[in-house]
Amino acid sequence: MAASTALRSVADIESFMIEYYAAWSGTDEDRIMSYYADNVTVQIPGSLMQGKSAVREQFVRPFIIAFPGNRHFVKKLIFKQDVAVIEFTFKAEHKGPFAGRAATDASIELPGCGVYEYDSARRQIKSARIYFDVGTLLKQIIDQRRPHLVTAEAAVAPTGTIAIAAPMAHLDLATVINVSQTFSGEMVLEKLLDTLMRTAVMHAGAERALLILLREAEQRIAAEATTSNGTVAVHLCDKLASAALLPETILHYVLHTRESVILDDAAILNPFSTDRYIAQRRAHSVFCLPLTSQAKLIGALYLEHNLAARVFAPARTAVLKLLASQAAMALENSRLYRELQMRESKIRRLVEANIIGIFIWRIPGPNFDAHVNDVLIVEANDAFLHMVGYDRADIAAGRLSRSALSLPEWRERDALTVEEVKATGTVLPFEKEYLRKDGSRVPVLMGFGAFDQRRLEGYAFVIDLTERKRAEEAFRELESQFAHMNRVSMMGELAAALSHEVLHPIATARNNARAGMRFLEMSPPNLDEAREALGCIVRDADRAKDIVGRMRAQIKKAPRRREPFDLNEAVSEVIALARSVIVRNAVSVQTSLADGLFPVVGDRVQVQQVVLNLILNAVEAMGSIELGPRQLLVRTEQAPTGALVAVGDSGPGIDPEHLERVFESFYSTKCNGTGMGLTICRSIVDAHGGRLWAGADQPRGAIFQFTLPAGQGGL
Repeated sequence: MAASTALRSVADIESFMIEYYAAWSGTDEDRIMSYYADNVTVQIPGSLMQGKSAVREQFVRPFIIAFPGNRHFVKKLIFKQDVAVIEFTFKAEHKGPFAGRAATDASIELPGCGVYEYDSARRQIKSARIYFDVGTLLKQIIDQRRPHLVTAEAAVAPTGTIAIAAPMAHLDLATVINVSQTFSGEMVLEKLLDTLMRTAVMHAGAERALLILLREAEQRIAAEATTSNGTVAVHLCDKLASAALLPETILHYVLHTRESVILDDAAILNPFSTDRYIAQRRAHSVFCLPLTSQAKLIGALYLEHNLAARVFAPARTAVLKLLASQAAMALENSRLYRELQMRESKIRRLVEANIIGIFIWRIPGPNFDAHVNDVLIVEANDAFLHMVGYDRADIAAGRLSRSALSLPEWRERDALTVEEVKATGTVLPFEKEYLRKDGSRVPVLMGFGAFDQRRLEGYAFVIDLTERKRAEEAFRELESQFAHMNRVSMMGELAAALSHEVLHPIATARNNARAGMRFLEMSPPNLDEAREALGCIVRDADRAKDIVGRMRAQIKKAPRRREPFDLNEAVSEVIALARSVIVRNAVSVQTSLADGLFPVVGDRVQVQQVVLNLILNAVEAMGSIELGPRQLLVRTEQAPTGALVAVGDSGPGIDPEHLERVFESFYSTKCNGTGMGLTICRSIVDAHGGRLWAGADQPRGAIFQFTLPAGQGGL
């Protein structure tokens, strides 16, 4: 573990860093991690890690597994206020997997540099930017050569005209610090591109530089820098990389292999001599290197000098490789930052558009009890505030919360909603009511979501349903009026038959009254016969009363009722009401009413209206048949979710293509039909929470069926 004494002198700092490097020679992860602060940031070529967990998993563990017993030989140390810059040589043997390659026992010797920011009081590293050439490291692993061979090759001055993925040369520490500080913290893309191009041209000594970025499988030139009379001009652009602007063969090679290409003198024969650009422009010095961030290829940097050969010396290329590594990460961070800005801008426009209500909620902590504690609304748009009648002062004062908005009957549901958010992160849209600040109610449709896995903060989308509820109420009233008109119309159709139904018991009662009078006029009076005649009169009067009562119930305009009733009894009354029409059309009726049918809840008259409409339609359909029996089947049965009523006939049936159309408004198969009867029937069944549909009956005819939930209704 790192010592606890504060770093007070240069000697303390030097001793601390040597201890830190010594910890790497072992395999104790915890010992190495003790030198890092909790919020440490570590940056290596192609990767940026934040936090101790990421540093352990992505940096410390892979390196000590791949290179156990590694050593850092310090060559130079420079100390500033809470910053140390250290040049070192990394030596190790490849004993474990690294970058997808199995152990090779290859000896590694690699120059590098680290810029460390530390907390003097806590003796911990806050951030580290470590520079080394990944290409050289992988080359040594693949070649399995001893480090002295690699160093010897690197020490020999290049005599050829081309070098691919040359090893990193010695870096000037001041340059390392300068390049590191150049890109740190710069997030604005335009400024970053300008800085990158000026820095590249300045350190490389190039006449011209191009930044190529990959965008949707295309190579696009994002910036071009040129020098003239000692000044650098940078032009930001967005154009396709073409053979007229740079050697495409070199660019494609670099992007494909992810290796740098240096042409000391492009005028001399080389693998890219046939490139049209090189032949036409007669470029002398050419350097192209890939830009990668966390193993992701994002583009390339191309530099050239048309007047002199061997411009891009090893010292300059080393700086450019360092610059490319830093620039790639800065460009990727800038891209992510810009995407984040665009996403936030889109979200902000959505919130401020006030098309729907939106608010941000927060719960106190992971031990929050949804049944006891409150949920605060910490931010909301104007649409939501207008919806509930609060203002921003209420939010600032903490007066806008779940308890302030929830009605007593909704609080249990609200608690379950919070528990669902904590468990799954989202709540699908559902309807409820909010209590406005003025005490009135507002119906809403809303859904919830959490921002992250902690699920302590999140968002909600809210839609005011007031207008929709008003429209639904108006539609229900209109439906009720149509249903009443439909019943009156059916009663009109039944008027002649019903008049006979009423006159028959009246005539019978009249005959029984005359008989009773004769029995009383006898001497002595026949009281028993007179009593029986009077009983018949009472029964006939009750029968007439029932018929008139059923007619009045169908014609009477009354509000919807929701009460339990016996479905079989209601169906039987309808059959009795339509019996005269059934008999007049020579239709035989067969009923199959299920025993022990559960009561249904709803409006008895409206359900009877549906059954009566279906029976009259069936009788009328069979009236057009000249041959064959006319059979009407009415049955009830227990369904899995309630009760089912079926009305079938032996008529001509319905075209299969029109089985759904018959329920459309103003569609009718009858020459004198309004096209509203079945539409009204379906709306009545839907309002009860059931379903009405049509099909073909066997062996012929049509059958209409509808279901009603047992013991519940949707009225």
